[in-house]
Formats: sequence, structure tokens, C-alpha cells
Amino acid sequence: MGADSIAGINGDKGLNENLAREILELHTLGVRSGYSQADVTNFAKVLTGWTSTDAADPAHGGEFLFNKRLHEPGEQTVLGKFYAQGGADQGRAVLADLAHHTATAQRVAQKLARHFVADEPPPPLVAKLAKAFMDSDGNLKAVAKALVTADEAWTPARTKLKRPSEWIISMLRLTNASLNTGAPWNVGRVLAVQATLGESLWRPPAPNGWSDTEAAWIDGVPHRLDIANEFAGHLPSTDPAALLEGLGPIVSHNTRDTIARAETRTQALALLVMAPEFLRR
Repeated sequence: MGADSIAGINGDKGLNENLAREILELHTLGVRSGYSQADVTNFAKVLTGWTSTDAADPAHGGEFLFNKRLHEPGEQTVLGKFYAQGGADQGRAVLADLAHHTATAQRVAQKLARHFVADEPPPPLVAKLAKAFMDSDGNLKAVAKALVTADEAWTPARTKLKRPSEWIISMLRLTNASLNTGAPWNVGRVLAVQATLGESLWRPPAPNGWSDTEAAWIDGVPHRLDIANEFAGHLPSTDPAALLEGLGPIVSHNTRDTIARAETRTQALALLVMAPEFLRR
């Protein structure tokens, strides 16, 4: 709601800059990319009036709605560009320019490379992805293709530590474990374990979501051993040796020897899902 909008004047309300700041900082340009506090404030004014329809409406609840009574009147300047007054189109114009900005291309490239390849991805890879973004006018399919075809994306070292949710799903898929209501590891148990490891479903601690780097999760790895033992204990018919072979050539000789020396089947399976080759991707 704009302070000088009809609703703002009548209700004596001020400007909330949160959405504008998060769009600039988290979803497009990124921090320290050249925008100022004035850009945040002006962009927030541009976005006033953007809301949604009543969620209780079964036909149109939650759809986008531009409410002119909430919109801050007047022209605005964002990142040095002048935007004439134009209702919802003013906001659409700013968003389009942010999407085409070179800083946005660099940020999207960095985030994709960090997620899929390494916490500190190779700069040449980031450059390739940023170029693909700009050359394709932001086509994420083209960027994804550039990622999977880049040599830098396929380094032999497995450096990315799986987040708790990914590690849990990996265990379930590896062992084909049942998630039926009566199973020891049903959906409720999976969600409880995920929360125990610090990654509650849909409850990240901040608007930027869960961390995508090892530093945020490495301290919880020892606790995964307790969970691995519990998980393995509920799969009496699972053959760890067969699962090990299913992982293929990524398994080192040290891991094979360690699992072969396990005293019990349960211990072998727990060691398998705690092996470096399984904890990382």
C-alpha cells in the first residue's frame, strides 16, 4: 500500500519495502550488485496495489489482482531508469528489466552451478551459464542444457554434501523402502527425521530458503549415523552387498572393504548410507 495512495491516505498507512528488497536481493540482481536504498524504496512504490483475490472464492481465489486504490501514484526511477505512471504495467516493466539485467544472469548462473556442481563452482562454468541466459533471453531450458553439457559440470570429485531431505530420499530410493501408513518409515516418520536434522518441510529460517552449502549441514552428519542405524534395522531382508553393486563405479575400495568387514547386515547397510560416496553427490 502506497502512503500517498487513496487507501494509504485514508488509513494513514506507510510503505512496506520487504517484497521489493527480496526481489532485488534474492530473486534477481543479488546483494552488492549496484542497487541503492532509493531503488528499493522506489521499486516498493511501483509494486503497491499488487495483491490477490479473496482465497475463499472457489473460482478465482488467490488470483493476481491490481487494486488501484492501493497504488502509489506518480513516476518512479529504479536503477537509473524512468518508469512512467501506468498502474500494474509499471511494475511489469521493472520486473522485465530486472529479468534482462546482466547481474540477474550472473546470479542465476551462480546459483545453478553452486546447487548442482560445487559450493565454489568453477568461474568458467558460471560464465557459460550466464552467457546462455543472456543469449537465450532468460530461457532456463537453454541454461540447463548449457549446464549438463559443460565439461566443468562433470568433475570426478563428488563435492556436494546432500542436504538432509536429499539424503533421506536417497536412502528410500536405494532400498525401495515402503512409505505405507503401517510401515516403520512412513511419511510421518520421514518428515520427523527431516525436521530432526534441521530441514523441516517448507519451514526455512529465512526468505532465501535453505542453505545450499556444506557449512550449514556438516555438523549434523554425525547425527545421521543414529538415523542410518534405525533405518537399517527396519529392513531385515535388504542385501547391502547387492545395493553396493547397484551404486556402480563411484564406490571406492576403502568403502567396499569397510562394508565387507561389517559385523552385521544392519551395520553394513548403515555404513553404506553413511559412506562418503552416498553422503555426497
